[in-house]
Amino acid sequence: MVCELSPTAMVLAAGLGTRMRPLTLTKPKPLQMVGGKTMLDHALDRLVEAGIKRAVVNAFYLAEQIEAHLQNRRDMEIVISRETELLDTGGGIANVLHEFGGKPFFALNADLPWMDGSTPSLTRMKEAWNPDVMDALLLLMPTGKAHGFDPARGDFMLEKGGRVWRKTLPPPRPFVWIGAQILKPELFANPPGRIFSNNEIWNAAESRNRLYGVEHGGTCFHVGTPEDLRRANDLLVSGQGWGA
Repeated sequence: MVCELSPTAMVLAAGLGTRMRPLTLTKPKPLQMVGGKTMLDHALDRLVEAGIKRAVVNAFYLAEQIEAHLQNRRDMEIVISRETELLDTGGGIANVLHEFGGKPFFALNADLPWMDGSTPSLTRMKEAWNPDVMDALLLLMPTGKAHGFDPARGDFMLEKGGRVWRKTLPPPRPFVWIGAQILKPELFANPPGRIFSNNEIWNAAESRNRLYGVEHGGTCFHVGTPEDLRRANDLLVSGQGWGA
């Protein structure tokens, strides 16, 4: 089922990147380079490939660098949401909910690059999206195949029919979320506060059995530390890539 999504997406780029220090003392994590481009541009490029021509990017830490960098984009309209306090992932989205025109929308992290398989994952997510049964749709990858993640943890269980859950399943969990999702704006109708994590939104969707997932068909690298960044780039330069 193909359902119309908002022509505007959200890109989350406001985090402090503390685990990436000392690199992030002078440059925010989304502007760190992976494979010859910033992680922020990786996210925006994926959206453009999926037909999204407008994105809201939130910024807080070293926000002036984020804003200056985005002035160079010519292939999509960029709206900056400059936060005066760090609102966390859920709060950052709720703060700009009016931008999505009341339609379900893509939300991507700006610091978790992935490489697509034969069909772009955002295209697969659009095709899988079914608002009759879903409130949120997450892009997931098997924990053991996702570079940079702790194999002893993981985020979710993904059932054959696509339903996702975690509450009653202790780690290790077989799938990790790799930074892309489709969300209904109704999920944010009664936020738990001004500052809150998107985990609150997922928990609410899971409690209604309306949290779903799509398995990523390519590769990814969770760049959490300076060593991760070095390793991610070395694998790309060597030609080995991020395969399992």
